[in-house]
Amino acid sequence: MARTLIALAAAGAVTAASLTLAKEPAVLGEPGAPTTVSTGWTIPWGTSWLPDGSAALVTERDDFRVWRLSKDGRDKRRLGTVPESLTTGGEGGLMGIAVDPDWATNHHVYVMHTSTEGNRIARMTYDGTTLSGYKPLLKGIKKNKYHNGGRLAFGPDGYLYATTGDAQDKALAQDRNSLNGKILRLTKDGKPAPGNPFGDHVYSMGHRNPQGIAFDAQGRLWGAEFGDRRTDELNLIKPGGNYGWPICEGTCDVAGMTNPKKTWSVAEASPSGVAVVDGAVYMAALRGKRLWRVPINADNENVGTAKAYYVGAYGRLRSVTAVPGADALWLSTTNADGNGGQPDGSDKIFRVPIG
Repeated sequence: MARTLIALAAAGAVTAASLTLAKEPAVLGEPGAPTTVSTGWTIPWGTSWLPDGSAALVTERDDFRVWRLSKDGRDKRRLGTVPESLTTGGEGGLMGIAVDPDWATNHHVYVMHTSTEGNRIARMTYDGTTLSGYKPLLKGIKKNKYHNGGRLAFGPDGYLYATTGDAQDKALAQDRNSLNGKILRLTKDGKPAPGNPFGDHVYSMGHRNPQGIAFDAQGRLWGAEFGDRRTDELNLIKPGGNYGWPICEGTCDVAGMTNPKKTWSVAEASPSGVAVVDGAVYMAALRGKRLWRVPINADNENVGTAKAYYVGAYGRLRSVTAVPGADALWLSTTNADGNGGQPDGSDKIFRVPIG
C-alpha cells in the first residue's frame, strides 16, 4: 500500500528539474524523486524480474546482450547474447524479455527479437550463471525498420503475452491471418494459448505499434501504443478486441472498434513501457520525455486524470517496471537510440518511489 506523505531527499544523481519537484510535498500514491540504480547502458529495452525479486534481467536492443542487475544495482553481470539476432537500423533488435514464473524449477527465459526472416519469440535457459539453450518458439512475425512492437509479459493466467507492430504495413493490423499489429497469447511452448478468441495466437488486433503491456491487481491487461501523427493511446485490452488501427487513430465512432481509455498527442507521449503500481498505470514516454501516471478504478473501467512527471529531466524513457515487494518503479532511458543524441553507454536505470 502507498505510504503517507514523505520527504523527498535530493540525491546527487537527479537533475535540477527533479530537484524542484522534490521540494514539493508528495501526494499519496504519486512518484517521488528518482535515484540512479545503474549507469553505463546502451538502449536498455526490456526488464523482467526473477521470481524471488532479488534481481532483474535486462536486454540491450542493438548489441543483443542480456544482463542480470541486482535489486540494489550494485551487481551487474553480463549473461550472454541472444543468437540469430539482427538490428533493423531503427526499432528492431533484442527487445522484450520475460522470466518464467516457474523459473526456479525450469530456468526458462523468453525473449522477442528480430532475426533474418522477421521478428520471433524464443526461449533460453538461465541457470543462475549463464544464458544458453536458444530455441525459437514462434516465427513469421513480419519485421521492418520501425513498428516491431516487442514487449513480453506473463499474465496471471500463466500464459505469455507479446506485442507486435504493423511492420509499417497498415493493413496487417486488420488482417486476421497476420501476426502483426496484434497482441498475442502463447503457451510456454509457443502454441496458441487455450481460450484465445480466434483459436490461434491472436488475443487482440488493430494495433499500430504497441510497446507496453502490464496487468493490474484485478488481472486486467493495459496496453500502450504509438499513434501515427495525432494520437497515442492507453487501452484496456480484452480478448477479441479490435483497437482500430488503421481505421481509427485514437477515439472514433466506428462500429466494432474499441476506443482507448486515454489519449495524448504524439509530442506528449510516444509511449513504450507501462507498469501498474498502487492503483495507477505508469507509462514511459520517448518523444514526450516524461513519465505519465493514470489512476485506474478497481470497481469499473473508468480512469482518472493523467499527470506527467520529470518532463524533459531525463530524456527518452523506454521501460517502466514495478519493483517486487515495494511501492516503487524501475525506469530506464534510451537516449543512445539514435533519437536521443547521446553516445553508447549514456543510458541509465532509475528507481522511483511511489507514495
